[in-house]
Amino acid sequence: MSDRLRGVRTRLLLAVLAAVTVALAAATVGFNLLLVRSSADDADSLLRQRAAAERAQIAVVHGSLRLAEGADGPIGDSHIWIFDGTHVLEQPRSRAETTAAAGALAVGPSRYVTVKPTDERLYALPVMAAGRRVGTIVAGLSLSPYEQTERSALLASLVFAATLLLVSWGAAVWLLRAALEPVAEMTTLAGAWSENDLDRRFARGEPYDELSRLAFTLDRLLDRIAASLRHERRFSAELSHELRTPLARVAAEAELALRRPREPEEYRRALAVILANADQIARIVDTLLAAARAEAGPRGVADASAAAQAVVESVGELTAERHLDLTVDGAESLRVGIDRDLAERILHPVLDNACRYGRHEVRLSIARENGSVAFTIVDDGPGITDDEVDSIFEPAVRGTAGRDNGPSAGLGLALARRLARTVSGDVEAETSPDGGRFVVRLPSA
Repeated sequence: MSDRLRGVRTRLLLAVLAAVTVALAAATVGFNLLLVRSSADDADSLLRQRAAAERAQIAVVHGSLRLAEGADGPIGDSHIWIFDGTHVLEQPRSRAETTAAAGALAVGPSRYVTVKPTDERLYALPVMAAGRRVGTIVAGLSLSPYEQTERSALLASLVFAATLLLVSWGAAVWLLRAALEPVAEMTTLAGAWSENDLDRRFARGEPYDELSRLAFTLDRLLDRIAASLRHERRFSAELSHELRTPLARVAAEAELALRRPREPEEYRRALAVILANADQIARIVDTLLAAARAEAGPRGVADASAAAQAVVESVGELTAERHLDLTVDGAESLRVGIDRDLAERILHPVLDNACRYGRHEVRLSIARENGSVAFTIVDDGPGITDDEVDSIFEPAVRGTAGRDNGPSAGLGLALARRLARTVSGDVEAETSPDGGRFVVRLPSA
């Protein structure tokens, strides 16, 4: 039962019923109070009219009350008492309690009295002459018809309120079911699609109401989930494939070296191959671990020039082997909002790539750019074509120049961009007539 109470439909239904119940209760109570007040005012008004009409038929002669000529006694019904002073001139048939209450009204000011035992209401109208009171007219009225009307109205209003409450409950159940059933269905379908069929969509067109906006939002969410899962699956598959190659080389070299005794020089060559492949595997794994740490943990601060210089030193053997002129220029005071080790891991694949394809020189410049620190790496190699500026960042994809430059895993640039984007940075390639050009943007500290 508690689970059902936590449901949105049940809570909304209870809220609607509570609001309708309070409104109906207030309306019923207010209506009946107004009816009681109106009945009391009507009864008092009728008593005043009767007393005034009776007064018009009474004359005062020598300080005594006399009925006017042509008067046939009290008008209206028989509930009229006429007192000359305290002496009764006219009185109706009534119960003793009512008669006693009317006699008590013969003195005193004009007022109303309700005789509860007989359920009657009395009104006393003093008769004045020459500034003094000479008598009193008391008009009486039975309250039974008014009370009967009030009871009937109360019963009718309660029945009406109960009927309206039932109708409101039925309407609320229908409306909430009609409004929330599509939402529940969409939620179920979205959950099933996200698990089994990422290509299914609600496709309700442009949003025009709450339901279509929800469908549009869920479609966009499913698009993002599908894209993310496709990217991760592709990246994982390609990463596994590329890691298998250096691992296979390591195993093959080790197996070949162990088949028969060899010269020390051959063993050194095999160990060098194994070491190179192991370094390649270690770089890939370390970069992925760095990306995971960057996504989960806090970021530090590092000197941009120091990080760039460390990367330059790490490719020193490659630049010496290829006789490249590698220069670094930029401000000494720039700082990046990430750890130095992380900055080096992002910069290294890009600079290593430039050094592999540059013919004579590679330049690395550092500058502040729109709240970021931009590392621009330019080489005089074959460059990048327009259709390769994005594709070369896909795992296992190499540009035209790379395919002609020997075997490679094709993961360096992909890992660099992936790692940069985990820290709100990016790695971009640009076409240039003078060679290759890459820009690494990292957050500024």
